Amino acid sequence: MALVKLIEYDDAGPDVRAVYDDIMATRKVDWISNFWKALASDPPTLKRTWESVKQVMAPGALDALTKELIYIAVSVTNNCEYCINSHTASARKTGMTDAQFAELIAVIGMANETNRLVNGYQVEVDERIAKAARQT
Repeated sequence: MALVKLIEYDDAGPDVRAVYDDIMATRKVDWISNFWKALASDPPTLKRTWESVKQVMAPGALDALTKELIYIAVSVTNNCEYCINSHTASARKTGMTDAQFAELIAVIGMANETNRLVNGYQVEVDERIAKAARQT
């Protein structure tokens, strides 16, 4: 249960409705998810977050599916059930297959395991790796 009141469209003020309308138009949907309804309890946070999400998730050097896969990976690592579900649904809508999802989860699991091992052992970064990472 949310710790704030979820603001339904019919109960929203004009500023919140404007953001809701933009969300629905941008996402080509006819409803507002609970995430946005919760953020609407603080309209400036709703607006700021929506503008940031729109900017970051817009077409760019990374395609839409890659962005959704990254969002899933971070959400799994952060244990955010809501975001895992939300972005898995978006990734499926963008074309993610069951095989891609399974492989993604395997990569997430492996990355988390090796990250913890290297952090636990406090392994220093090899100069060759650091140099290659800095190259453009």
